[in-house]
Amino acid sequence: MERPDPIAPASPLFDEVTGALETLAAVLREEDDFRILLQHVCLQVRHAVPGVDEASVTLVTGEVPHTATATSAGVGELDGEQYRIGDGPCLEAMRGGKIVRTTMADALERWPGFAGAAREAGFGSFLAAPLVADEQFSGAVNCYGRQDDGFEEVEAQLLELYTAAVEAILRVYHRYLRARETAEHLRTALTSRAVIDQAKGMLMAIRQVDADDAFALLVEQSQRENVKLREVAERFVARVVSGHVRPR
Repeated sequence: MERPDPIAPASPLFDEVTGALETLAAVLREEDDFRILLQHVCLQVRHAVPGVDEASVTLVTGEVPHTATATSAGVGELDGEQYRIGDGPCLEAMRGGKIVRTTMADALERWPGFAGAAREAGFGSFLAAPLVADEQFSGAVNCYGRQDDGFEEVEAQLLELYTAAVEAILRVYHRYLRARETAEHLRTALTSRAVIDQAKGMLMAIRQVDADDAFALLVEQSQRENVKLREVAERFVARVVSGHVRPR
């Protein structure tokens, strides 16, 4: 693959990053599956950053890293080798909070097990960038190249620019998910309240009791059967509607 001239204007390369981010934003407008979103991140890094042949995204759950998505099974296995030994370019990027750019010669000295496996898989250059969206989301974007001379500084800058923008996009995505979850909880609460009020009204008419007594009857049955109050109310309303319970 032809490498960019580090002295030449970088504008076309930055245009690639801009285009990749625009594509990712378009995906976000149409897709709410987090795994698919991360897969697009991998594919676009491979397209936007010269020298990247395969890419993956590492996420940390608790303190345990795992590969959320990758452009090939092989790089997922190489990520796993880093997790096994507890070190490597992606883990170093996460711990240090900065870009890690490594050649095969350097990797052989620092992480011989990982580097040996990478060389057998045909990779000779490694580039990783930390990815932190919020307090609950952290990880890294991991890039593998088949060239032996490592990644250029401009390629590291492109990856850093891209991941910084991706972090902002993921923050928006997480806020959207939290808002959707809150809205769903509110919808469920309103639906529950509505069916409970409906059951209370029917009980008041059938049993000739006031609202407090009707509610107490529903609660008593809920506790006796060890089921949610909403389920008791739904069953009662269904029975009344079907004609199985009639007013006195």
